[in-house]
Amino acid sequence: MESETQPMGRRVAYWRQRRGMSQQVFADRIGKSKSWVDKIERGVRRLDKYSVITELAEALSVDAGQLLGREPKRRPGLGGCLDQVEVESIRQSLERYERLGRFLEAAPIDSTPIPELRGAVNYCWLAFEKGHYPVVARSLIQLLRDTPVAEDRPVGGTSADAAELMTQVYQIASTVLRKLGEAQLAWLAADRAISAANRGNDPLLAGIATTRVANALRALGRYQAALDLNVQVAHGLISETGGEASSPAEISVYGTLLLQGAMAAALAGDATTSADLLDSASRAANILGRDANYYYTSFGPTNVMLHRAAAFVELGEGADALAVHDRIPPAALADLVAERRAHHHLDMSRACVQVGDIAMAGRHLVTADRNAPSEIRCRPLAIELIDQILHRTKGEPAQDMRRLAEEVGALN
Repeated sequence: MESETQPMGRRVAYWRQRRGMSQQVFADRIGKSKSWVDKIERGVRRLDKYSVITELAEALSVDAGQLLGREPKRRPGLGGCLDQVEVESIRQSLERYERLGRFLEAAPIDSTPIPELRGAVNYCWLAFEKGHYPVVARSLIQLLRDTPVAEDRPVGGTSADAAELMTQVYQIASTVLRKLGEAQLAWLAADRAISAANRGNDPLLAGIATTRVANALRALGRYQAALDLNVQVAHGLISETGGEASSPAEISVYGTLLLQGAMAAALAGDATTSADLLDSASRAANILGRDANYYYTSFGPTNVMLHRAAAFVELGEGADALAVHDRIPPAALADLVAERRAHHHLDMSRACVQVGDIAMAGRHLVTADRNAPSEIRCRPLAIELIDQILHRTKGEPAQDMRRLAEEVGALN
């Protein structure tokens, strides 16, 4: 099973074997000797040139990132994305403990009224759903400062109310940081989200916070841990509600846990478990009966299909992913929030690369950029994909794709 914790040579061997190629066939395809391939796979020879890695990825019909085992560092400050200063400000906000001010001899901070904080948190969620990550970052820096103080000295509400707002702030922070490739910070924020949720009175917030922890674990390469956590909490939620999730909100949280578990299973190479969890999520979505957005989950039948397609991409089955995409009603996709639509088109671009349809891969990326530019311009995964599409394009890229590449600094 391919894993991000394995050396790159073993990942090459994993995908070569999965594609049904012998070392000799693979060597012939990339113009190398069988001995060269064998040394790469055994770790005797290092892969330290990106051009060679992309060549191997092309021959294996995978993303270069699947061989690298990690997302590359983003290019800061390009395309209206967050720069390192903003990320560092979020880091500092996560590392501060305003509630300990009286012990740290810090000046007391005025407590923001909870109704005002609730409005600010809702605004931050809306900015996230539109894919306006720089706006989200600026909001987070202030909210990460204000919500701990509000829990300690609540005005216009209770400490539990403030804790529930705080867990949402940490969840947004974790999700955005993960997208930016800041996996360790994402895990820290998600862990804080769990703690804050447990101090509130809404158990469903703890369920959603679990998905953030699990997603951070996925970003750190701990796929099995992410899978187990999502499934265990989903089962616990059902147990607490008497064997079935009865309210639309409960169904949405339960289904979202199953979807994230399915993605973790796919990343672990467990296609059977991934499919089983997706089928369970589909049944929950059918009970819900529509696409909804309880707890900002976007859960419903359409989002299940998006995750089914995304799982196929992580399994390296691009053709199956594109077949699922073709079955998604365009109107239903258009009704989802911009971040979800852009994320899906990014996944479909990866699927197109896997099947060798480079022109269509570029069109999906351009569509994603039109829906939510930051989802493409801020994510290392997307920047790497742009590089790969340019590398594999024969002749000049399409005008829209060339413009996108220029705007993110992918063209010299």
